[in-house]
Amino acid sequence: MRTARTAAALIAVIALAAGCSGSGGKDDEDKSGDGGGGGKGVNTPRLKIAMVTHSGEGDTFWDIVQSGAKQAARKDNVEFLYSNDKEAKGQAELVQSAIDKKVDGIVVTLAKPEAMKAVLGKAEAAGIPVVTINSGGEFSAGFGALSHIGQDESVAGEAVGDELTKRGKKRALCVIHEQGNVSLEQRCAGVKKTFKGSVDNLNVEGTNAPGAQSSISAKLQATKDIDAVVTLGAPIAAISVKAKEDSKSEAEVDTFDLNAEVVKRLKAKEVGFAVDQQPYLQGYLAIDELWLYKTNANVLGGGKPVLTGPAIVTEKDVPKLEKYTARGTR
Repeated sequence: MRTARTAAALIAVIALAAGCSGSGGKDDEDKSGDGGGGGKGVNTPRLKIAMVTHSGEGDTFWDIVQSGAKQAARKDNVEFLYSNDKEAKGQAELVQSAIDKKVDGIVVTLAKPEAMKAVLGKAEAAGIPVVTINSGGEFSAGFGALSHIGQDESVAGEAVGDELTKRGKKRALCVIHEQGNVSLEQRCAGVKKTFKGSVDNLNVEGTNAPGAQSSISAKLQATKDIDAVVTLGAPIAAISVKAKEDSKSEAEVDTFDLNAEVVKRLKAKEVGFAVDQQPYLQGYLAIDELWLYKTNANVLGGGKPVLTGPAIVTEKDVPKLEKYTARGTR
């Protein structure tokens, strides 16, 4: 609880700092329907910041992260470079490429942390500050990062377990769409920790939608007493709704992460609830923190992660979220 309060206070501080920088902040956001800025921005020196993630093809979550990062970059006079590779080796090579380009800062995810340790050591040796986001927060400080921005995945999973129990569910299927991703494994472990029923894990290939749908459908057909399907990413929620229809299952589909499609399915009651970790905020704060560090030696978090979630979202929240998800900022 103390960590959550600290994180909330830190987010408020950086929002205030952002609002005071040149003509950026709220006025700029209001000028663009997609959450992008249209003002002059700050007058600090031009910076080059790279973001390297573990995103696979078609994962809309990272579009939202980039939307936040680009907004902050416009405001902060930053050249924003984005790259991604779902394979750990490829992601590490992209980080090395950013180091070779002598960028002013690096934002990186730690889905498979051990693969990133050596190359982040090289970034530290080169004097390039690093901020980690989204995954692997417990490894962030040890790898030399300034701070970590995201949600505590175990806590998020525990929140889902509690919600399933409140809804009277008895058996849940937790669908892992990227095997070996520590954050996804932590989510399912968190669900299992607090859920009063039983949890089955199912590994699928998230970038292969037909294959994932077939695997989920087969599991639901074979295990009739599954009454909740928990997906760990918004695109998998849509796949699971179709798998539920194929198998004629009565299971409720619930999901981590939010996008326009999930909000539509919440409204249609095809998805019971979603866990919002505010990806836009992760991208925005990461760029803003590196800008603050480079121009004013500021560091967020005080050695603790800056939390952007979790929050449980239901159909009751749809009216206030629709316009934001439609423009790709929630």
